[in-house]
Amino acid sequence: MRTATAPVAPETIDALGTIVAQADRGGGKISIAGGNTLSGMGLPLEAPALALSTLRLTGVVANESADLTIAVRAGMTLQGVNVLLAGQGQFIPFDAPAPQYATVGGTLAAGWLGPRRHRYGRLRDYLIGSAIVLADGSVARAGGMVVKNVAGYDMSRLYVGSFGTLGILVQANFKTIPAPGHARIFLAPLPERTRERAFAALAALPVAPSAAFWVDGFHNSIDGDDGNEGRVAVLLDGSEALLERATRDLRSALGRAGVPETRVFDTGARESFQRIVDAYVANLGERSVTYRIASFPTESAERALNIQQLARRYDLRTETIVDALNGDVVLRASGLDSRTLGGKIESFDDAIHELEPGAQVIACEHPHRVHLNAWGEAPAAVERMRALKARFDPNRTLNPGRFVGGI
Repeated sequence: MRTATAPVAPETIDALGTIVAQADRGGGKISIAGGNTLSGMGLPLEAPALALSTLRLTGVVANESADLTIAVRAGMTLQGVNVLLAGQGQFIPFDAPAPQYATVGGTLAAGWLGPRRHRYGRLRDYLIGSAIVLADGSVARAGGMVVKNVAGYDMSRLYVGSFGTLGILVQANFKTIPAPGHARIFLAPLPERTRERAFAALAALPVAPSAAFWVDGFHNSIDGDDGNEGRVAVLLDGSEALLERATRDLRSALGRAGVPETRVFDTGARESFQRIVDAYVANLGERSVTYRIASFPTESAERALNIQQLARRYDLRTETIVDALNGDVVLRASGLDSRTLGGKIESFDDAIHELEPGAQVIACEHPHRVHLNAWGEAPAAVERMRALKARFDPNRTLNPGRFVGGI
């Protein structure tokens, strides 16, 4: 995203609020960034803007380990938070790409949904309080440090997934959960005509895995080798006894599905899982564009195959990750070089949205990205979303135009 000025990185919430207030009074526009790991999502800003970084807004505000709560500044990295919590035997399932760079505020603002949400819940479910700098520079606070049911609307969650268009998250209070003690990952190539049966087997396991994927391609970034129909990667985490039982069930189920070869790793299992999550937004320079499509788990493989077939008609190479437990389809289409992709990318974007109206662009560095339908079909609630933007940011100071519907 191009901006008119070098990034400004205030160290305090008050300093950030002063910058925002000055811009709002003067009619300026502000682009907001954290670690830029999800910068491939969303539309380009509608006007040149002051670049505002949250990277220096770091630190732990409160850490009540006995109460399973923590409050941090928005510029802390996901890895920094979870390393701290690991020392206490706790964690938060961020499950976002590049956690060593991704910030808490940016991940919440993007509304990122990780692969383990079917088991642990969404990241927004862990948010129990927040501090927000509003468009006029004032600071609003919601929730607190107590895990309890809240009467009325939980304002903290309003900002999750709003892409910084309603306010700038500067502090997040989370509940934490005990960290799973052990992790194990399975990698298995799929012989011909086994993918459908493997999907059915994964869905019927008595102990659901923490994550399960069908992967096709991504050989340089995701572990394991493809068979005739790609490969499966399955993460188990929990107690040692749970892993042993789940391992027996999983091996037996994959064997019945016709998958004879399974590789199992305990050492490095979490790192192997993280490489899959990282691949969601990994670019091939200007040679690729990556889409994410929400689906039902029972439909996801077929929809992925349909998109692969579409891409082949444009002579584009495809690599695919299908989340077998949540239904997400991630497809990276690539050409030989930037020029080759540039000659096809806009027509392919039109075609994929005819097939999958809700397809979202989540990673692309090609110059033609600005002409793509980044958000897919606008949701039915888009007019209410525009009304919220007008109420919270009447001068369109914060990330103007970046969100769905040009909000």
